[in-house]
Amino acid sequence: MSQQTPPGDRIAKVIARAGIASRRDAEKLILAGRVTVNGKKIDSAALNVTPQDRITVDGKPLAAPDAPRLWLYHKPAGLVTTNRDEQGRKTIFEQLPDEMPRVMSVGRLDLNSEGLLLLTNDGGIKRKLELPSTGWLRKYRVRVKGAPSEQSLEPLRKGITVDGERFGEMNVTIDRQQGANAWLTIGLREGKNREVRRALAAVGLTVNRLIRVSYGPFQLGQLKPGQVEELRRKVVRDQLGLDEPGEARAGGTGGRDKPGRKTLRRKPRPGSGRRSP
Repeated sequence: MSQQTPPGDRIAKVIARAGIASRRDAEKLILAGRVTVNGKKIDSAALNVTPQDRITVDGKPLAAPDAPRLWLYHKPAGLVTTNRDEQGRKTIFEQLPDEMPRVMSVGRLDLNSEGLLLLTNDGGIKRKLELPSTGWLRKYRVRVKGAPSEQSLEPLRKGITVDGERFGEMNVTIDRQQGANAWLTIGLREGKNREVRRALAAVGLTVNRLIRVSYGPFQLGQLKPGQVEELRRKVVRDQLGLDEPGEARAGGTGGRDKPGRKTLRRKPRPGSGRRSP
């Protein structure tokens, strides 16, 4: 006879939803003895808790979790999409506006790539958007060196194997030739590491600019580099198939929309000490 699953959510998940740390870092806090539940210090993340449980981290009561939110961000070239960089390069999290809460990126864009990057405060949304089964089309505007022909791009449309890794079929169109370079539009439904650059290199083309213009239904639009725009919560619920208002956690807005959108511009500041996830 199978054992019944305890009610509630895993403690690390609850801490992450409250914006204290990522789920992985929350587990480290627990192992370090910095978390208590109902006055008792815990040392294992294998614990389910409910809203009735009293949780503290470093002696401070856990704040009510935020409602799930999603932002569009125009990532400039020259930033890495990581929490910290061992080489000391600037990260996207250091450049976000001060008023942004703690967020996570949905997937990544590499150092030299730019364009649309989705940001969220909710690990469930992040995982949902990154799942291969979601199959949302990612669309890129790509500038390559050379003069590609329709025939030279055909292997990408059929799917190509690069260094033993199989890339799925890509939608590829030649937009225009501009001197020694050509502009392409490429759509794909995967998100493998440097997939566009590696696939184009395999057919003899070097990418010298790569801009992601859409991720599923979400569009870069007129966002300028460094700008952030929060999506209406109704849009997030509708596009992701979230329940209303159940997916909006306790302590949020109960699923109500904010009027309009708010676009945030990065404010240049020396030596930013912004906390990243």
